[in-house]
Amino acid sequence: MTKTLKCISPIDGTVFAERPVLSGEAATAVVTRAKVAQKVWAARPLAERIALVRAGVAAIGAQTDEIVPELAHMMGRPVRYGGEFGGFNERASHMADIAEATLAPIIVEESDSFERRIEREPHGVVLVIAPWNYPYMTAINTVAPALIAGNAVVLKHSTQTLLVGERMVAAFVAAGIPADVFQNVFLDHDTTSALIAAKSFGFVNFTGSVGGGRAMEIAAAGTFTGVGLELGGKDPGYVMEDADLDAAVDTLIDGAMFNSGQCCCGIERIYVHDSLFDAFVEKAVAIVSAYKLGNPLDSETTLGPMANVRFANEVRAQIDEAVAMGAKTHIETFAEDDGGAYLSPQILTDVTHQMRVMRDESFGPVVGIMKVSSDAEAIALMNDSEFGLTASLWTQDAKRAAHIGRQIETGTVFMNRADYLDPGLCWTGCKNTGRGGALSVIGYHNLTRPKSYHLKKVTT
Repeated sequence: MTKTLKCISPIDGTVFAERPVLSGEAATAVVTRAKVAQKVWAARPLAERIALVRAGVAAIGAQTDEIVPELAHMMGRPVRYGGEFGGFNERASHMADIAEATLAPIIVEESDSFERRIEREPHGVVLVIAPWNYPYMTAINTVAPALIAGNAVVLKHSTQTLLVGERMVAAFVAAGIPADVFQNVFLDHDTTSALIAAKSFGFVNFTGSVGGGRAMEIAAAGTFTGVGLELGGKDPGYVMEDADLDAAVDTLIDGAMFNSGQCCCGIERIYVHDSLFDAFVEKAVAIVSAYKLGNPLDSETTLGPMANVRFANEVRAQIDEAVAMGAKTHIETFAEDDGGAYLSPQILTDVTHQMRVMRDESFGPVVGIMKVSSDAEAIALMNDSEFGLTASLWTQDAKRAAHIGRQIETGTVFMNRADYLDPGLCWTGCKNTGRGGALSVIGYHNLTRPKSYHLKKVTT
């Protein structure tokens, strides 16, 4: 019997979409076609590849009115916030803009005696395994530069956002990308692992859970396949005594609650200098209490359901455990909280790092706020985590922020902002957040390999 992947809508628990998974033989055929097509694609002028990727991006933008409610059905983001095309376009456009300079040969010597240079070659076929929380933006981080660099791309999307990969590939192919160069696949875990273990890909990019990242590395073990991983996060915010309090509260609470807290670099714990602590909490509670939880198709809804009941139950468990250990809740249960995917947001104080809510990834609308009295205390607490994706520092002193930033075990240091991916900077993490880097010039380096040319000229 053919296995079927089903997207269960968090709106009402019904099946929104389903697709059959490919057999091992059919999946291998996809890779075979991609390998053949990639050689021809890589031989095309860089300018052509850039233009076709830009056309594919524009084709997605033209579908925004269809995409927005489709995403609401699949993963619960309120339609009032629109789709992801702004970030999708910004990231792809930046990578297109820097491609020529970044992929240009590095000339070491060009003389009458020698040519010495380093060129960058595509890996071949790149497998992109994308998550559901920002399904378009996370996918384009790798898809755009991989295609521009001359790779073929096989895209496997999360079951929760089952239709995203299908829609992306259809749009890019309609815009002129050859069909075998960019393919969408529906695979189960075993077939995915088998393909990786068979050295089907030159590079694998995975965004998802720590457990999923381990599965990727296990599958790739001994194949020498490059693997880029963006895994879990427990991103902190630190509000210093000289911070702009209103800006800090607005940004950090939005970073904690937007998309029902389901953001890769969402704020999950906040440390506030004791001189601002009470005022910060008061303002934060006022903001969150004004949210409207409800059906994401309703334009008045500001907080939709979590993408899956299972995810909501994990957040509830963390909150309940914290309260049992002495944490204080500040938000009354919303009337729309159904005990399922529709989950009330929550702010916790009197929290400690003995509580899971301050250690484990929550990935939901809950944040713990702790009082600190010094930079040293805040740094120690921020580093007391198995994750390291971003940290958000709030101060008027850029030198102080940079000094603190150098002591934090993280991939990105923000000052006076949070929860934003700058395509000009490397998107990376450390510890259990993973390894590798997307976007920026470094993103191209990871999606290509260097080849050196040492050409001695014949002289007479």
